[in-house]
Amino acid sequence: KQYQAKTELKEGVVCGTASINNIPINTAIMDFHFIGGSMGSVIGEKVSRTFERALENSLPTIIFVASGGARMQEGILSLMQMSKTCAVLSRMEETSIPYITVLTDPSMAGVMASFGSLGDITIAEPQSLVGFAGPRVIKQTINQILPKGFQRSEFLQEHGFVDMVINRKMMRQTLAKLLKILSNKPKKLDFSN
Repeated sequence: KQYQAKTELKEGVVCGTASINNIPINTAIMDFHFIGGSMGSVIGEKVSRTFERALENSLPTIIFVASGGARMQEGILSLMQMSKTCAVLSRMEETSIPYITVLTDPSMAGVMASFGSLGDITIAEPQSLVGFAGPRVIKQTINQILPKGFQRSEFLQEHGFVDMVINRKMMRQTLAKLLKILSNKPKKLDFSN
């Protein structure tokens, strides 16, 4: 209730349909201000329903990720959302429905280990922190000095994990171009005959 009053949101994600340059899409937009964008049962359900809606209406899906990971207060129920969202997404991957992820700062842990890293195209905003465990945890765990900026979007693009790094000011234009290209991709060919 405290975070609902503070953010005027019911939960840490807003889902629905929208359009970008008159191209209709399904979307889910995570809000880090609501318990760090952590994924609990409700976010898992809402993201899963976003993918289900994509299967029903054959519209491309764009998810804007802003998350510290799984919601620890919900225990195993929050961790189950990782497999739940991926199970629905795997059905969507069998279609030609485009799925784009936009990683904002931060995009971490359970969300990145599930639907956050599985887009057909992965875009990150400049200098976004992206990964599973945070830099301090990794450094303490392996007791080594890590490369500078190793979990920042630019480093991840250089190493093939992120397809492109795009400033928010250019995001609409970039997404519109990508949607136009991805929406015109050919259907799967049938070679059974």
